[in-house]
Amino acid sequence: MEDIINQWGYLALFLYSFGGGFVGLVVASVLAYSGDLNIYVCIIVAASSNFLGDQFLFYMARTNKNYAKDIMKKHGRKVALAHLWMRKYGSPVVFLQKYVYGIKTLIPLAMGLTKYSFKKFTIFNFFATILWSVVVGYISYKLGEVVLTYADDYKYYGVAIILAIVLTVTYYLKKI
Repeated sequence: MEDIINQWGYLALFLYSFGGGFVGLVVASVLAYSGDLNIYVCIIVAASSNFLGDQFLFYMARTNKNYAKDIMKKHGRKVALAHLWMRKYGSPVVFLQKYVYGIKTLIPLAMGLTKYSFKKFTIFNFFATILWSVVVGYISYKLGEVVLTYADDYKYYGVAIILAIVLTVTYYLKKI
């Protein structure tokens, strides 16, 4: 199993982080704590991929507005929330969207549909991505001992708790 993690772990993290990456970076950081991966490489890989993913979404929306609008039709409430946050907070919403599940991909799409500067988005996205990857990666790495201790003791309970949390968050996000 360790050979698979060593050979494919960074690639899996890169692919997962292209579309979001929060959970992937947490798992990779815990694996780095256990010695299977390198925490610095994990942070760099997740940051690079996350940055490229958001840039891709922004550029796709800018150059192919009809396709972006079709994607966003399915998420009417979330898109409305994204637009409200863009009006209320302006550029710092790029930092906020890195941490909020459900709108992470919608903010770059929504910003790409507007006349928001590509250069300005790139700068904000760069710093937001670095901050996100360092904060999430470092905290997950430091909590690696706790996660691994409880993972050994409460294997099945942990899965049930995580599933319950995911279902609860999903339910409340849909309800909002």
